[in-house]
Amino acid sequence: MWLYRSGRDGPPIVLYDYQRTRGKEHPIAFLKGFTGYLHVDGYQGYNDVPNVKLSACWSHARREFDEALKSLPADKRKTATTAREGLDYCNQLFKMERKFKEIPSEERYEQRFKLSRPVLDAFSAWLDVKKDEVLPKSLVGKAIGYCLNQWTKLVTFLEDGNLEIDNNRAERSMKPFVLGRRAWLFSNTPRGATASAVTYSIVETAKENGLNPFAYLQYLFEQLPNMDTSDADAMASLMPWSKALPERTRHPKRK
Repeated sequence: MWLYRSGRDGPPIVLYDYQRTRGKEHPIAFLKGFTGYLHVDGYQGYNDVPNVKLSACWSHARREFDEALKSLPADKRKTATTAREGLDYCNQLFKMERKFKEIPSEERYEQRFKLSRPVLDAFSAWLDVKKDEVLPKSLVGKAIGYCLNQWTKLVTFLEDGNLEIDNNRAERSMKPFVLGRRAWLFSNTPRGATASAVTYSIVETAKENGLNPFAYLQYLFEQLPNMDTSDADAMASLMPWSKALPERTRHPKRK
């Protein structure tokens, strides 16, 4: 199940796309015609998507150092170990991002260059030194290797204030699907999986836009049979972010 979703610079859109494999041809086909930034995890298949600039996830980088630190004996976890130092660099970046969260994208761009860039420069120099001091296959060695291999993508978030430091927005959107498949029998045919992807896309996008999914679906079932679905303007009025939706479709706590 592939997940695509929008960033912070537009209406929230969550799309699930079922495919039978994890092959790179699927994101290439899905994103045909798209140009811009693509925020991804470390999966190599995204490298061949044309006309996009990849932005990597700092949560993944941080997680590598966190796991390396947790693998150490309890009495060493708070000392100045290499894993602790790497984790501290990541934590500095996230601390600043929390401060930048509510400011306009233009100001966020400026603040990142002023405050985040020096941390990144120091971290990059630290990585170059430490890579020769640790075992490459150790957990901390793998953490350092991950950052070095992903570095050009990890610093992409500096280029645009709308970009985010991590891919957590997408990971959060996968949780309902992952939790759901543990609670009931999962689709056992490709058609069923495709139907699940469509349903999840509608429901999760509705939730992201402050709608009550049940009320929104009820409204769609009432309107669609009487509409010309080839009419782009009419269909636009039914989108989860449309201002034309009746008040009864909106979640009471998110008006």
